Amino acid sequence: MEQKQSIQGFKGHARLPNFAIPKRYDLHLKLDLSSACAFSGVVEIHVSIVEETKFLLLNALELDVHEVLFTSSHGQLYRPCDVVLDGDDESLVLVFDQALGVGEGVLGIEFSAVLNAHLKGFYKCTYMDGGEKKNMAVTQFEPVDARRCFPCWDEPALKATFKIAVDVPPELTALSNMPIINEKLDANVKTVYFEESPIMSTYLVAVVVGVFDYIEDTTSDGVLVRAYCPVGKSDKGEFALNVAVKTLDLFSKYFSTPYPLPKLDMVAVPEFSGGAMENYGLITYRENELLYDPLHSTTARKQRMAIVVAHEVAHQWFGNLVTMEWWSDLWLNEGFATWVSYMATDILFPEWKIWAQFLQETSGGLVKDALEQSHPIQVEIGHARSILEVFDDISYKKGSAVIRMLQVYLGDDIFQKSLSSYMKRYSGKNAKTEDLWSVLSEESGVKVSEMMDGWTKKKGYPVISVKSKENILEFEQTQFLSSGLHGGGKWIVPITFSVGSYERRENFLLETKSRELNVSDLVDSLKNKEKYDEQPWIKVNIEHSGFYRVNYEDKLAARLRKAIKHKSLEATDKFGILDDAYALCEACEQSLSSLLSLMDAYRKEEEYIVVTKLIDVCYNVVNISSEAIPDSANELKMFFISLLLFPAEKLGWDSVPGESHFSALLRAEILQALVTFGHDKTQKEALDRFLTLLNDRNTPLLSADTRGAAYIAVMRNASSSNREGFESLLNVCREANTVQEKERILRCFTSSPDPDTVVEVLNFFLSEEVRDQDIVYGLAGISLECRETAWKWLKENWDLILTKYGAGMLLTRFVRDIVTPLCSNEKADEVEEFFASRAHPAISLTLDQSIAQVRIKARWVEHTRQEQSLEGQVRELAGKK
Repeated sequence: MEQKQSIQGFKGHARLPNFAIPKRYDLHLKLDLSSACAFSGVVEIHVSIVEETKFLLLNALELDVHEVLFTSSHGQLYRPCDVVLDGDDESLVLVFDQALGVGEGVLGIEFSAVLNAHLKGFYKCTYMDGGEKKNMAVTQFEPVDARRCFPCWDEPALKATFKIAVDVPPELTALSNMPIINEKLDANVKTVYFEESPIMSTYLVAVVVGVFDYIEDTTSDGVLVRAYCPVGKSDKGEFALNVAVKTLDLFSKYFSTPYPLPKLDMVAVPEFSGGAMENYGLITYRENELLYDPLHSTTARKQRMAIVVAHEVAHQWFGNLVTMEWWSDLWLNEGFATWVSYMATDILFPEWKIWAQFLQETSGGLVKDALEQSHPIQVEIGHARSILEVFDDISYKKGSAVIRMLQVYLGDDIFQKSLSSYMKRYSGKNAKTEDLWSVLSEESGVKVSEMMDGWTKKKGYPVISVKSKENILEFEQTQFLSSGLHGGGKWIVPITFSVGSYERRENFLLETKSRELNVSDLVDSLKNKEKYDEQPWIKVNIEHSGFYRVNYEDKLAARLRKAIKHKSLEATDKFGILDDAYALCEACEQSLSSLLSLMDAYRKEEEYIVVTKLIDVCYNVVNISSEAIPDSANELKMFFISLLLFPAEKLGWDSVPGESHFSALLRAEILQALVTFGHDKTQKEALDRFLTLLNDRNTPLLSADTRGAAYIAVMRNASSSNREGFESLLNVCREANTVQEKERILRCFTSSPDPDTVVEVLNFFLSEEVRDQDIVYGLAGISLECRETAWKWLKENWDLILTKYGAGMLLTRFVRDIVTPLCSNEKADEVEEFFASRAHPAISLTLDQSIAQVRIKARWVEHTRQEQSLEGQVRELAGKK
């Protein structure tokens, strides 16, 4: 009875007890890739018993445990009297009759399991070999799925070394974190032995078994870097390999710490739930994140690939060498890897002006953190399955934006010096947010934790209201919420602003709720120098580098509109003004009428990040206009088309030799927007070019960048009575032999306005023809007209979807991409009711946030219906040339 009560005492805890600490794992896995698709294994875990105990508690999930034996350092053998696998707690409890004494010992466990199909733990996927489908095996352990592969202490702070061996069919390649030291062939089994790893967390252990070609290069420090690609496609790994080699060198210097392993492998796997995973020394990627094909990859994909590779390589330091102590500090991994990946990309490709594009990360963080259902960057974690949900825009985007804000405030040199010190101090160890702040404070002399705790320990951020009266500027902060509610909270805000010219710039810390500042000197010097007759513009949050919004009083907003028309502002500031104005409008803090007036000032805009933000705002306004002002919806689209025609006509459909990176990026987005908004001329041209493509798949008339627009045009014209274009595109998809082309088509497939067609496409996504991982592309592109159709489909197919995809990362995409576009309280109620009996920790946060965004739009719709002169304004803007 006492024993059972003791086991009960371990139930329901998020963390493992600390009376035994793992030091080393000797892991031998034996793979069966036949139709059974299973594996067995033996793990010998060298542990330190730090407190006398009759229990050993570690993690295991969906494993069958066969034999368990504990051997003390004195050679004494202990067999457990009870072995309890708890599926809810994902634990393995070993109960011993005799207490294990303090000291060293080895815990041996024999186990077996099936290779699952849910892209987590140790899972199976397939590849084509001469027309025959064959099995391969891949691991994905982050955050808490090493326990699906072998019993272990599956927490980031419980670091150990790993010595791994794998039994595989002789024709297959086996890869792991470390280099191979030996191979033995015995009949039809090849045993591959790997070197012992340095100390690392369980979530970073990796094994990949399959068939690959590879290319290799070496860093200046002699680290061997390989890109493993599908057979016959190794040349497609060259771009990623080149970026990896350069970023390894770059980070070694930046962090003043060499890369700690002898090799770094990157491998493209055919099925993968995320984009990439930073396993120590063995980075896994979905194929289109590693394979660059100049003919079929878009300019945007090439740019993303550079950022993704830099992100994963950065993790070898931020995450792998120095690891967060617990998942509540996940942002230390992801926020920093995101920020530093942009820094590296900017150094490698300065012509891309990537820091300007970083504003898209900032914007994504601002959107998510304006929800009442947001969470702090440093977030409490309950159930293990809820960890996956904090791999989100707060950890990545807000995390990286807050780091960028701090870097700008402290200065590049101090920031770099601090990070080097941090790496040295915590190398091979675990760290918390406070540890980083402490190092930054030592190096800078600034009380960093005092300044930053508000940004990381509580959710949300401020909107700074700015007013001007006779050269006195008044700044006031309040929490910004998209719901229109006014939250509490006060932040220490690094304010930057310019008056009439970027040469007249000031900065200060806003540490109180409000502050007044006399800017007479700035205004006078401007008037003296430039013969200024009118009141100068005032732009707060220069380059949009601070993580906050700005709400200008009407007269200051009018001056900024004029500055935009006169092209007096930098692209980053034009982006920021529009981003803030849209957010304020959605929160019903400003009218749609004032937002449209601002958008009209961007009529001659050509800068990539500004036009893409304009397109983004156009899509979002169209999203609610069909509900709020249905009679003006078409005229609104005409206005948006007129805003985009100036840059569209300059760019045309065809690239020009020597044109900029941004021309190619913008051409793709602007043509897709014009087709979506129903611009007749663009649609006709798109359809004509598509017909040419059907006769010649390599036609120069449709480049990788412009194909998306043609495919959307086909689907916008597809219906149950006009299926020809859709069926042609379906054939192109089935015949496509590159992952890039398949991705592109899947992204466009659900853009049809016809409900029957969209349901047919959604069912196609669930078929065996589409890899599970690729569902994410199609869900994001569902047409405005079919958002309710998609929701009905999700309800009807929920049980099938849950069974097929499991409760993981892919499931959250179904919820987010299908629920969020809805925009009425009735639909929000319906969603809540449907999921009331289908709650799951893997989707709870995503569901709450998605429902909140539906209600925010519903409120915006109601607010917009009250605007009296809106329809007349839209008519006037639509007719403007």
